[in-house]
Amino acid sequence: MSSGMEIDEDENETKGGMWVLDQKLDQPMDEEAGRIRNMYREKKFSTMLLLRLAFQSLGVVYGDLGTSPLYVFYNTFPRGIKDTEDVIGALSLIIYSLTLVPLLKYVFIVCRANDNGQGGTFALYSLLCRHAKIKTIPNQHRTDEDLTTYSRNTFEEHSCAAKTKRWLEAYAFRKNALLILVLVGTCMVIGDGILTPAISVLSASGGIKVDHPKMSNDVVVLVAVFILVGLFSMQHYGTDKVGWMFAPVVLLWFLIIGGIGIFNIWKYDTSVLKAFSPLYIYHYLRRGRKEAWISLGGIMLSITGTEALFADLAHFPVSAIQLAFTVIVFPCLLLAYIGQAAYLTQHKDHVAEAFYRSIPESIYWPVFVIATLAAIVASQATISATFSIIKQALALGCFPRVKVVHTSKKFLGQIYIPDINWILMILCIAVTAGFRNQSQIGNAYGTAVVIVMLVTTLLMVLIMLLVWHCHWILVVIFTCLSLVVECTYFSATLFKVDQGGWVPLVIAAAFLVIMYVWHYGTVKRYEFEMHSKVSMAWILGLGPSLGLVRVPGIGLVYTELAGGVPHIFSHFITNLPAIHSVVVFVCVKYLPVYTVPDDERFLVKRIGPKNFRMFRCVARYGYKDLHKKDDEFEKKLFDNVFVFVRLESMMEGCSDSDEYSSLYGGQQTLLKMNNSNTIHTDLTISSVDTIVPVKSPQNTTSSSGCKSIQTEMDELEFLNKCRDAGVVHILGNTVIRASRESRFYKKIAINYIYAFLRKICRENSVIFNVPHESLLNVGQIFYV
Repeated sequence: MSSGMEIDEDENETKGGMWVLDQKLDQPMDEEAGRIRNMYREKKFSTMLLLRLAFQSLGVVYGDLGTSPLYVFYNTFPRGIKDTEDVIGALSLIIYSLTLVPLLKYVFIVCRANDNGQGGTFALYSLLCRHAKIKTIPNQHRTDEDLTTYSRNTFEEHSCAAKTKRWLEAYAFRKNALLILVLVGTCMVIGDGILTPAISVLSASGGIKVDHPKMSNDVVVLVAVFILVGLFSMQHYGTDKVGWMFAPVVLLWFLIIGGIGIFNIWKYDTSVLKAFSPLYIYHYLRRGRKEAWISLGGIMLSITGTEALFADLAHFPVSAIQLAFTVIVFPCLLLAYIGQAAYLTQHKDHVAEAFYRSIPESIYWPVFVIATLAAIVASQATISATFSIIKQALALGCFPRVKVVHTSKKFLGQIYIPDINWILMILCIAVTAGFRNQSQIGNAYGTAVVIVMLVTTLLMVLIMLLVWHCHWILVVIFTCLSLVVECTYFSATLFKVDQGGWVPLVIAAAFLVIMYVWHYGTVKRYEFEMHSKVSMAWILGLGPSLGLVRVPGIGLVYTELAGGVPHIFSHFITNLPAIHSVVVFVCVKYLPVYTVPDDERFLVKRIGPKNFRMFRCVARYGYKDLHKKDDEFEKKLFDNVFVFVRLESMMEGCSDSDEYSSLYGGQQTLLKMNNSNTIHTDLTISSVDTIVPVKSPQNTTSSSGCKSIQTEMDELEFLNKCRDAGVVHILGNTVIRASRESRFYKKIAINYIYAFLRKICRENSVIFNVPHESLLNVGQIFYV
């Protein structure tokens, strides 16, 4: 999957004359992009809005982390508690795990590595892609760096960051290894989205048996399945509505478990507070040896949900998440675990239902109801995280195109993906009904979570070097502390692979195959487009008619290339007798940024002489605003082309930079004067090769200006007539096949898996609302 298509700008002078001709006639859009200077800034939140978002984040982000007290002690001591000191040791491990991982690492360090509010492994990857040429689809161009959202830091040539950058860029193998690492982390987050609802709801439903010991386990499983179906059926209402519905429940839950914890500490054993001393961790591991080491897999469940916290950053600002965690979540969780430990020191035989047994009898049923509701909310956290991270994967070409529904007009990060939602529901029910035991599901859950954390740590090392430019000593300290904790937990989960830990590995492997094969096919299709693009000299040789009859209308030719004429166009004109009077090459380009502001989305330029009537339009999207069905895409595209023609005509009468700048700055006034095609954003224009020399500033500018206005009006009238005559969307349907000499696994991947994914995925024509009667598919086969 070598990227091998990157173009070194320094080698331009060594190219032949034909290449130079192509560049003069179809130049990159440096000037167009460079003239966009509308600063885009994230909205600053008022105090009241921040409090409101912090409140909502409880219902979406922290449900998973908050319900861990339901099952941690049972999974830590599945065979019972032998010694009271073991409870103190386990509690000490829980306290320091919560402090080191969720509080210090994630809330105050990893969350700062967000990509303008977007979290998750792909957000970290997009940050790295902007600071080093590691993106495996080589469609980067320097004009992309002019985007106001394309934030990137510079560094000295001999710095540690520069050395890291060169090391990453040196070999395609390293780029692919980094991509696979990101995909593994993503697949494990998807596994979380399946396992979290299963263990949370099943653990909460198990509280029924505490009051009715003779009840069959089948009834508990049936209740859990019923709750899960209801949960996934609610997702289409969106995170905003679900957050408002669930946030009061989670807030009440945290206050209840914190209050019960204080009650149990006071009633049973205040001496458990000595667990704040880390010495008890050493005594616990030394006393229990292998059994104590294996129990770490259960203790690790106390920090599950932390990975969802980072992935759910797209739904809420970092400050809101930090506020909610430090003020409510962290202290209440500590009190809950300390209270359970105090209860277990007096009732070691109640470890299987430690949470429910420790509830005062007078409030048992109200707490049971709240616990069940909180378990439902816990599932929401990982479901939302799964939606967010899959959307990011879509933007970087690592997941088949699926329907993404934006559920909030205020917060674009809040989305719902129907296909993924129902797949998660089916797999979640299968896991719940298949295992019927929270211990085995807990083993599977722990394996998925610790792998996500390891991936995040490795990516954070690169972020600290490349993006933050941290001193190498700080990087080493962060890496060592993180890996010591996470590798310790990972080693403990390895003992439980055969006890349910294999489930996330199988799920992740299936999704990894899908994502890698899709990305491989996407890269190969792009490389085919690059290798087979048509020479501009050949286009010029055809003349203004392009060797065909030019019929009224506009043809929009969709291509993945931001420069050059795609092979699909030559295939089209050599097989059909006519072509439209106006041809626009449309490139929909996805960048490693969280969003592209609307006023910077389109770049427009002319290809070849004016009488060829050929334009190029590059539409740029980030992963936050990706795949939202754009009903006005065609209208926006034409508005940009029309304004380009106006501005181009204005520039033909200018001779110096001052006048050019003045005209560009006054474009808003010009656009508002024309009521037929008003557009309220700054747009870019292409460079004009021939500028009329100014001998007499007043007369020459005036005469050329009149001529330009007339030319502009004629061309605009012509474009409007062509638009009225009809618009045809020409899409290339490149079919990839494995060559005969390919190995069998490549044939399976390309001819079956990739072909099946292409067949079921969403078409671009649907995303951009192309009418079926205006659609023309041009097919071609490409062998790899």
